[in-house]
Amino acid sequence: MKLGVMQPYFMPYIGYFQLMKAVDKYVVYDDVNYIKGGWVNRNHILINGEKEMFTVTLKKASQNKLFNEIVIGDDFKKLMKTLQLNYSKAVNFDQTMTLMKRIISFSDKRLAAFIANSFREIFSYLSIDTEILMSSDIPKDNSLRGKDKILQICEVLGADTYYNAIGGQNLYDKKEFSEHGIVLNFVDTIPKVYSQLRTKEFVPYLSMIDVLMNNTKDEVNDLLDSFCVRSVSYTHLRAHETRHD
Repeated sequence: MKLGVMQPYFMPYIGYFQLMKAVDKYVVYDDVNYIKGGWVNRNHILINGEKEMFTVTLKKASQNKLFNEIVIGDDFKKLMKTLQLNYSKAVNFDQTMTLMKRIISFSDKRLAAFIANSFREIFSYLSIDTEILMSSDIPKDNSLRGKDKILQICEVLGADTYYNAIGGQNLYDKKEFSEHGIVLNFVDTIPKVYSQLRTKEFVPYLSMIDVLMNNTKDEVNDLLDSFCVRSVSYTHLRAHETRHD
């Protein structure tokens, strides 16, 4: 069983969705401390053809709180108006706005639960069958930290392969995972150009919102399959392109 575990991010860039699609089960890491100043509640979209940041307002967010203890305080009116003004001519605008309206209307405004639901909504829309779980629902020793907690989650859920974002190469040791009978892999996005509105050249790594706005369901799934799986060894990286037939 292939497993991924990541902290919750609201409408992150495509790489996170590639990781989620690549695994059988994806755990939203909601019972660890919130990271202030990170990408949890913000990302980039195109405004007037330029890369600009949007931010979701949170209530009294603190690094002393867990992700599942933080509440969203945003009414999303500004974001939705911004999307209306800047993406109304996008090929998949109507479908994406309908999807976004379902996402922002979710009644549970706890940050992690809200984001987990957004993943489920997007997966349902794209017919992706990855199971979304919450780490707080998994029985484990919460005194463990870092890789030790991840390894225990893998053990509890019966994972034989663990996928992480490419940025985690320096965090985990392939040998340690192998000693627990787990293959350690990293998902590395292969940038793939798609049509964007009012840009002079393609702007990669924007929020998933931009991907959804500018592509049909089939096109989005093709983009989600454009990545390499990298396996870290002791002295070098081996890489092979994952092929989806």
